[in-house]
Amino acid sequence: MSVIERFQHEDLEAIRVGRFNLGVNTSFIVYRLGETVIDTGPSNQWRFLKPFIAEKPLEQLLITHHHEDHAGNIGRISQMTGVTPLAPELSLKKLRDGYATPLMQKLVWGYPGKAEAKPLPASMTLGSGEAVEAIFAPGHARDMTCYLLPERGWLFSADLYIANYLKMLRADEDISILLESTLKVLEYDFELICCPHRGLVKDGKTRLREKYDYIINLAGKVQAMHQKGVPVTEISDQILGKESFISLLSGYNFSKRNLVKSCLEVKL
Repeated sequence: MSVIERFQHEDLEAIRVGRFNLGVNTSFIVYRLGETVIDTGPSNQWRFLKPFIAEKPLEQLLITHHHEDHAGNIGRISQMTGVTPLAPELSLKKLRDGYATPLMQKLVWGYPGKAEAKPLPASMTLGSGEAVEAIFAPGHARDMTCYLLPERGWLFSADLYIANYLKMLRADEDISILLESTLKVLEYDFELICCPHRGLVKDGKTRLREKYDYIINLAGKVQAMHQKGVPVTEISDQILGKESFISLLSGYNFSKRNLVKSCLEVKL
């Protein structure tokens, strides 16, 4: 059964969709502010997203990164509205040509979308003329970019936040780079995080700082145990608990042991 929820905060509209209801990582929120939409949602939820997109004029479609939950409907929205998406430079090739997707991700989100997108311009605004700042924030994905509305103190955080306590990691993620990106974003002023998985997070800068501190502390514990000769799988079991069904289903592409391995590379 799909998760479907509509909610609004001031003039920000949102719809949460998802094939499964197994926590925040298996549902996705598409945000709309005026005539701008941020990310497209997964392709297997198009039947619910299409009416949301169609109910108001669209002038601008911003993509945070190429992953199939964030850009799965990019081609459909572009074709339906005639709007050319704007995306980070590093996203353009994968958005145009597609890419191989692990089976578990296809099961949860569907297939990647394809569309010709334009690179983000040097300066962006909403329809009202309100400034939008793009903040390059790799680590989760090489092309990931957050969008800040400095006048409001709102951060569209892509997958930088999601939760205070990180428990699992994809094999292609890099915790060291993610920490650098987090520090970079923390240099900006914002109060509200608009997360596409968690939802609206008040006191967002404090919450993101807490996540950064948690990862640093976790890396310290992991490295201390590793120096004593404890194997990665045992470190993972002791600190994070046994691997979940999702880990097994993904062939450990998304797992706790990946997080432990990446923590070993963090410079403390």
